[in-house]
Amino acid sequence: MNLANDGAMFSAIYDWDYVLWEVRLKLVAAGFFIYLGVFLLAHWLSSWISASYCTLSAKQKIFWNMDITRGLFAVQSCGAGLWALLIDPVFQADQVYAQKKWSWFHCLIATGYFLFENVVFHVSNIVFRIFDVFLVVHHLFAFGGLLGLIINIKSGHYLPLMGLLLEMNNPSYCISCILARIGYAHTLFWKANQWVLIHMQHCRMVLSYHMWWVCISHWNDVVENLGLPYFIVFFMGLSTLTLILNPYWIFKATQRLFGPVDRKFPNTAVKNASCENLNSDTFQKKRI
Repeated sequence: MNLANDGAMFSAIYDWDYVLWEVRLKLVAAGFFIYLGVFLLAHWLSSWISASYCTLSAKQKIFWNMDITRGLFAVQSCGAGLWALLIDPVFQADQVYAQKKWSWFHCLIATGYFLFENVVFHVSNIVFRIFDVFLVVHHLFAFGGLLGLIINIKSGHYLPLMGLLLEMNNPSYCISCILARIGYAHTLFWKANQWVLIHMQHCRMVLSYHMWWVCISHWNDVVENLGLPYFIVFFMGLSTLTLILNPYWIFKATQRLFGPVDRKFPNTAVKNASCENLNSDTFQKKRI
């Protein structure tokens, strides 16, 4: 293996002129269609592999596939966020103004993902007549926070990358929801995964405090760098996340540990190793 060639290959992936609107919009579109492809692939593979998936309603299939898509996006997000938090010397030295080509790439791809997620989420709300105010607020602030990067090309990337790292709980959440829907919500593995999910959500709280520390320590610089409109959106989103969303989701995850429910369908408890809103007899006969 030639490490120099590998490094050059990865550098070439990020070697774009991000000042150009055309480049930024193309990468946002790329993020949208990449994760649309993941969503469709999840549907195809689940239909082929899982008999349980075929028994779900259309609404539940949408959320099943979105959970898988969100879990895979979290892998990309956590990689980029941890690199900025722990490894990259540029971001270690400057948490306000620093930008790098790799951070541009990941932030723009993430913007495309959040655009895709908002489209699916809001269309699903309209079609299936459901409304979760917490998720609506979360999705809008997540997309709005990254959208500011496209408009203000001087914005630093450290705080947005920390925002991506907040997706750290989604792989465990994806596993939790899928296992609950196929009737394994009372297994030891599900409970162990739920403990991991709760731990990750507490880590999110710690990370949000770190983001507050960066903002407070460099308040004037952060406001100047982000610009007042973008800063207001970011400040409202971080405040809502810290004071309302994170505590609420920690409470719900802990509650599900002792009485498993599907968060997308909160009025339905999981009983006898399957969801009430699904056919339990079918699940006893058809396992993944």
